[in-house]
Amino acid sequence: MKQSTFLSPTLREAPSDAEVKSHQLMLRAGLIRQSSAGVYSFLPLGLKALKKVENIIREEMDKSGAQEMLMPAIQNAELWQQSGRWDMYGPELMRVKDRHQREFALGPTHEEVITALVRDDINSYKRLPMTLYQIQTKFRDERRPRFGILRSREFLMKDAYSFDTDFDGLDVSYQKMYDAYSNVFTRCGLDFRAVVADSGAMGGKDTHEFMVLSDIGEDTIAYSDESSFAANIEIAPVHVNYEKSNESLEELVTKDTPGKKSIEDVSTFLGADKENLIKSMLFMVDDEPVLVLVRGDHEVNDIKVKHVLDATKVDLGTDGDVKEHIGDVVGFVGPIGISDKVKIIADRAVEYIVNGVCGANEVDKHYCNVNPERDFSDVNYDDLRFIQEGDPSPDGKGMIQFKEGIEVGHVFKLGTRYSESMKGTFLDENGKSRPMVMGSYGIGVSRTVAAIIEQHHDEHGIVWPHSVAPFHIHLIPVNMKQEQQKNLAEKLYGELNKTYDVLFDDRPERPGVKFKDADLMGMPIRITVGKRADEGIVEVKLRTEEEKMELHVDELGDLLKSRLNL
Repeated sequence: MKQSTFLSPTLREAPSDAEVKSHQLMLRAGLIRQSSAGVYSFLPLGLKALKKVENIIREEMDKSGAQEMLMPAIQNAELWQQSGRWDMYGPELMRVKDRHQREFALGPTHEEVITALVRDDINSYKRLPMTLYQIQTKFRDERRPRFGILRSREFLMKDAYSFDTDFDGLDVSYQKMYDAYSNVFTRCGLDFRAVVADSGAMGGKDTHEFMVLSDIGEDTIAYSDESSFAANIEIAPVHVNYEKSNESLEELVTKDTPGKKSIEDVSTFLGADKENLIKSMLFMVDDEPVLVLVRGDHEVNDIKVKHVLDATKVDLGTDGDVKEHIGDVVGFVGPIGISDKVKIIADRAVEYIVNGVCGANEVDKHYCNVNPERDFSDVNYDDLRFIQEGDPSPDGKGMIQFKEGIEVGHVFKLGTRYSESMKGTFLDENGKSRPMVMGSYGIGVSRTVAAIIEQHHDEHGIVWPHSVAPFHIHLIPVNMKQEQQKNLAEKLYGELNKTYDVLFDDRPERPGVKFKDADLMGMPIRITVGKRADEGIVEVKLRTEEEKMELHVDELGDLLKSRLNL
């Protein structure tokens, strides 16, 4: 591709609203341009990178035995109503009506569509197992689009769906996708971890997220410093052997704590350790009030609350909810003497508190010398808190550390969640009707491009891994008006372009401009045709190295073959 006719508008400075490196560099290097909040156009350079990632995904998916297809982006509301997700999915689902006032959704994912399709065309165990996939634009009405294409309203996704006759078959299909994803992200040059995660609105039980390690990641990975254990902190279990103090139980007393509502304020005012305070938080769980207790130095994990109570929806109670179900005592809520209509659950650490502190359900007052076993009963204890750095690893090996991560892929064992609700059945070898056992597997294709840039850049620009680089070679004649440089550059372009993707900077720009753009765009190899063109000598620079080499054009072949591994 000749750069003089290539749509590649570069910027010397990043727009002020571009917060992270991938967003800044994708704008500056001319990969994307914003159309509206959370919606972007991919310019030719960005599209070429996107296609490189797509090709890797296709190769690995096809190798796994999955079949590519394409489903509609607009989906009938009836399908979502059959699965029960039309009301459950939330405001991220973009809903539209046609001229006849029929409701549709712009697809954020395709479980409903694929289940209906397979349900209508596959009815025998002889046709299973089967895995189908597509690469398609998806839509989610993000409340706060940010970080460029890392969190956008419109994005490219690879989604796949497996159908098996039983759960043993699902295990096999799941492992194939897990392995394929590991291959994809390895080939893309990413430092990633596959971590145990929560399935959220997707449903199902077992699931892994593929996380690219990055300081700007919106998810936190809890991992062991001595083993392979890794999990999203939303789901990481806490295995701590708590010990109860041997001190004698003191008499329960009420103390004035004027205006002291936070754990920090109460701890300081009463001179009590945070780990001896009981934090009481009201949640509305499927619209029913539940008081959740954790230690003062811990945080409630609402995902764990959801799983423990087998709930569909868990929301932190508003001040109005507290007033309705407990009283006008916001900031002073506690478990003692609370209404029987409010269910109480507590994290396991709370059970081991001796002579602790909690809200007295009275404004400006707290109870002191609180002992759970004595002072409030009918409480179910479970793992309800977020894991913390320094906690023992759940597998018993090492201690927990944290890293931030960008989610680029997710694999789910859906089971019969959708096939049962949508009547996706097959006849087994005995002629008995049974629900298909499903898996769902997604890769954020456009997000993967941004994640690659987050991990592969320097102060000058992008540093593409050769496997996903838009072009393998950036060919730069220093002066296109100099006949020998022009002729050698054009000859090289014609020859190299037969084997490699070559960007030929034939623009009438100053050398400094060309080199700055080349570093910004970040192709793996830069070949400069300069003052020794008449000798057939060119300068070669690898984007990952500072050193420059002078080679005769006849030596280029072996170097390029070894460096690009093509």
